Amino acid sequence: MRGQLDNDMGKVLVDGHVLAKYAGSAAVECFGVVGMASVNVKDGIVQLLKRDNIRHGVEVRIENNTLYIAMHIIVAYGVSIMTVAENLVDNVKYRVEEFTGMEVGKIVICVEDVKVVN
Repeated sequence: MRGQLDNDMGKVLVDGHVLAKYAGSAAVECFGVVGMASVNVKDGIVQLLKRDNIRHGVEVRIENNTLYIAMHIIVAYGVSIMTVAENLVDNVKYRVEEFTGMEVGKIVICVEDVKVVN
């Protein structure tokens, strides 16, 4: 799926993978987020993703040029999940809207694991 930006000079198409990678990069910069998670539904295994595969922890859907984002994250032990989630939504929404010029309709945060961070 691609996002589309129209202006008087033409059209810009942005691939969903690009949007997912950008949103994932913005997410891991937030306090309390250890990283993005890849979930193997069949086995129920959660895996911390490396920076190169960060987009696999993000699902982007585009409807009527509005972005809907689901993020699978791993949070640090001892932080408030609600505070981390609110900060994450605000940061990702702002950064993605500034990056693309498209509206972010909704961001869903799925906390898949908690890790003790030294």
